[in-house]
Amino acid sequence: MLQKLGLFVALCAAWMLWSGYFKPLLLGLGLFSVLTCVYLAMRMRKTDGEGPGFSIIDHIHQLATYWPWLLIEIAKSNIDVARIVLAPKIDVDPVMIKVKATQATGMGRVIYGNSITLTPGTITVDMDGNELLVHALTQAGAEGVREGDMDRRVTALER
Repeated sequence: MLQKLGLFVALCAAWMLWSGYFKPLLLGLGLFSVLTCVYLAMRMRKTDGEGPGFSIIDHIHQLATYWPWLLIEIAKSNIDVARIVLAPKIDVDPVMIKVKATQATGMGRVIYGNSITLTPGTITVDMDGNELLVHALTQAGAEGVREGDMDRRVTALER
């Protein structure tokens, strides 16, 4: 029950933070959306075989260290991509690589794949089991993914 309440509170906070509107109609629509999402999440947990899944409450300490690190990586990647775009001679050397994900759960692999996609210059194109196909704008971006720092941090996040 605590997990459902945590999801409800997190979704309500996200709705209010991202919408920025506090009119009764929009708050009502937001509440309806949040309740629908919580209901669907409850239904999926009964059928997806993942067990209790990823609980934000159980991982709050790890998230508090992972999110700032991810934001810094996103900012650094933004600067790198901006440098490429603004350079007089565009130095793009795109590459597709396969990397192994060391996460134990599907949710961990999804967080890893989405984290790769959030950093500009890299996109997770496909996921097959624990193998991810990643498109990188440059060889340096591909090497950054291959180094595995993000993989290790996401694996630590799911513990």
